[in-house]
Amino acid sequence: MKRHPPQLLDVVGIGPDTAVALLITVGDNPERMDSEASFAALRGVSPVERSSGRRQYRRLNRGGDRQGNAALHRIVFTCLRVDQRTRDYCERRIKEGKTRREIVRCLERYAAREVFHLVRQLQPGPRS
Repeated sequence: MKRHPPQLLDVVGIGPDTAVALLITVGDNPERMDSEASFAALRGVSPVERSSGRRQYRRLNRGGDRQGNAALHRIVFTCLRVDQRTRDYCERRIKEGKTRREIVRCLERYAAREVFHLVRQLQPGPRS
């Protein structure tokens, strides 16, 4: 447990296995991770435009690293189970008319944003 970065383990929903899965996928592609959006796309949690005519909506990206995506998915469902703020957010979005699938997609993107900033602190600076 001492080998894992403590910043990741402090986040609700991230345990040692999830932290390792995230770090492995980041370690393979550090040069491609320059923004929150690229990190989310690399993990497969960025929305994809799927509109037709007057109907506009987005669907979940099926691409990206599946292990990293599964790690973010575990984080979200752990938070839904144990974190009161996440449950309150979910209830509020349901009252707004969102489906559970849309809420999970939003939460995965939020988790990706939070993990990106934590992992970004761990990455060494650019080589000269």
